[in-house]
Amino acid sequence: MAKVRTKDLIDKFSMELISGEEGINRPITTSDLSRPGIEMAGFFTYYPKERVQLLGKTELSFFHQLSNQEKKHRMDELCTDVTPAIILSRELEAPKELLEASERSGVAVLRSPMKTTRLSSHLTNFLEGKLAPTTAVHGVLVDIYGVGVLIIGKSGVGKSETALELVKRGHRLVADDCVEIRQEDQDTLIGSAPELIEHLLEIRGLGIINVMTLFGAGAVRSFKRITLVINLELWDQNKQYDRLGLEEDKMRIIDTDVTKLTVPVRPGRNLAVIIEVAAMNFRLKRMGVNAAEQFTSKLAGVIGDGDQEEE
Repeated sequence: MAKVRTKDLIDKFSMELISGEEGINRPITTSDLSRPGIEMAGFFTYYPKERVQLLGKTELSFFHQLSNQEKKHRMDELCTDVTPAIILSRELEAPKELLEASERSGVAVLRSPMKTTRLSSHLTNFLEGKLAPTTAVHGVLVDIYGVGVLIIGKSGVGKSETALELVKRGHRLVADDCVEIRQEDQDTLIGSAPELIEHLLEIRGLGIINVMTLFGAGAVRSFKRITLVINLELWDQNKQYDRLGLEEDKMRIIDTDVTKLTVPVRPGRNLAVIIEVAAMNFRLKRMGVNAAEQFTSKLAGVIGDGDQEEE
């Protein structure tokens, strides 16, 4: 099923449909746009016909200098059976050759009052958001001091209870149980909640609670960039856990590697405080302050001084 169709552009940007109504249900498969300037000059060898075509003042000014036969040929070549739409910016007048070709091939011709560059930017941002790779992860996403923390772990380990404590401490819930993640750009992961369970938190013994109703609008947010993953696992006496924090584990989500910390769970450990401090420490590391490296450096200095005294 297509994620975006031509009619979505009409609805989102309040565009005027001036021709080719039968093409409004065509799928849009790429966020790349095309400004067919070289095609107007007659070079269609590498014409990206699967893209939304954007015609501005420059393209149409050149087009009006062509002969009648050239105009008809260019527009026939421009309107293909897979072209999602042809959009005119600045409320420019559509050439009759374009309208005729669009009706023959069923390509929707739209018009917008926005300037070409601004329209191109808005369309690209909208399409990239809609067409971005997506996945779903079982976990909880919380905004802690501006850091998007994805809490994962086996069912029943205490993810939702920890999220509830974090919300009580003033942080904001994004999603519980199921986190929908889309990859924007090369290394940007945006997490959000499915519409059905947005603002809801499931606590065993209590059932489902509405965080926004209980704690107010400041306790929730619709989406957040994921920059840290906390993996909660039951304490294993035979496993060696990182005690310095020098090693940095990674978790791959779609095509992006995210820093991952493993926090063992056992009675008496305040997970909310630990995760809160982990988020603050992560922010410090990004600012260039690494407590583990500073400690290691001091330790190496002390050992070096001790060796010199023995000599």
